Amino acid sequence: MAGEDARTLFVGLTGGIAAGKSEALKAFDRLGAATLSTDEVVHELLTTGAVRDALIERFGDAVAPNGEIDRSAVAEVVFGDEEQREWLEGLLWPRVGQRVWDWRQEVERRDPPPPAAVVEVPLLFEAGMESAFDKTIAVIADEPVRVERAGERGHQGVDERTSRQLTQDQKAERADIVVRNEGSLDDLERELSTVLGRMGS
Repeated sequence: MAGEDARTLFVGLTGGIAAGKSEALKAFDRLGAATLSTDEVVHELLTTGAVRDALIERFGDAVAPNGEIDRSAVAEVVFGDEEQREWLEGLLWPRVGQRVWDWRQEVERRDPPPPAAVVEVPLLFEAGMESAFDKTIAVIADEPVRVERAGERGHQGVDERTSRQLTQDQKAERADIVVRNEGSLDDLERELSTVLGRMGS
């Protein structure tokens, strides 16, 4: 198929804290979609010279012991400080956006094209990025399930009110598609397979 019909669907994936966004991204990969995590893009950017040097110049050597950026140290500096957070977002987000754009162009040149190009963006709606995507998906789960998962990962909690994130209910209201993830990984993959089929039809 040629023309517009052959264009790969561009999908933004987000969800509640510990709801299973990363597992959903892995499932989409297994289902044949092209996938990209903006968290991994940020992690990569923090190791590059320009971003690393800018952070050290702004925040001092304490955020880069042994010359490597410590993400938790940076988070401590910007948490609760709107000016510092806005500076950091101004540094990172344009670079993340460019990386996503370049990746999308590469995906659209693939032959055969994947059924979808899925980008995991934790702050998708908060950053106002939803208009960049053909479809948006929010992964959600009941709070007891999320609390258990967060505990298994060594996190203290899942209260979005303590972060910049919208609540998962707010994300679900704004997303085109909502996926509940409270069962097994196989259950999640089956649900996403159905979603992929519906989006492509």
